[in-house]
Amino acid sequence: MTISTDRGTLLLVGASRGLGHALAAEFVKKGWHVIGTVRETDRTDLHDLAEAHPGQVAIEALDVTEPSQIAALHDRLADRAIDLLFVNAGTANRNAMETIAEVPTDEFVHVMLTNTLGVMRAVEGLQDLVPRTGLIGVMSSGQGSIANNTNGGFEVYRGSKAALNQAMRSFAARHAGDPRAMVLMAPGWIRTALGGPHAPFSIAETMPQLADTLLAQRGTPGLRFIDRFGASVPW
Repeated sequence: MTISTDRGTLLLVGASRGLGHALAAEFVKKGWHVIGTVRETDRTDLHDLAEAHPGQVAIEALDVTEPSQIAALHDRLADRAIDLLFVNAGTANRNAMETIAEVPTDEFVHVMLTNTLGVMRAVEGLQDLVPRTGLIGVMSSGQGSIANNTNGGFEVYRGSKAALNQAMRSFAARHAGDPRAMVLMAPGWIRTALGGPHAPFSIAETMPQLADTLLAQRGTPGLRFIDRFGASVPW
């Protein structure tokens, strides 16, 4: 795996805590400038990172479920070249093991709105900030793989990520010939608020791999569904 050492600017949508904050911190270590978005008005882990690295980390407010906020962020960043756009926003229904028929309608709508429609609106609304040499990535999941779904479970979350994968596939098809790299990232089962305490991997051991793999994709046009090591994940 060849990793570019060029430093640039990362726009990380969904960077307040968990994987998003950890990925922001990893890119800061690499000397990148990071623009991270937060949904809440309360103080987050990203605020601590920004205070520790003044001038290197900027914070923007964004809720991906609000199209007007995506448009406003685009306008605020219109004069910036974003070398890497990565959309990390995501959520899950409260009872992860309920079937698709059991989930309350409002929870189903919220998960699909956040994980699929909101993410793709962010990609569509911000992608023109990324130059021809840049990368557009989104945080998918191995659970979004239809081919690998042999055990069931997590039906709503799986469905939202499979829909996200399909939507990114359509985006890539509409941008055939685009020289930019595009990535659907399946990071693995990681101990976060979303992943839970029983996940086998920690944030600390996975984020360096994930960041290096993202950087290694730059310069290779087209869409890839990969894990944090760069291996292809079955659709």
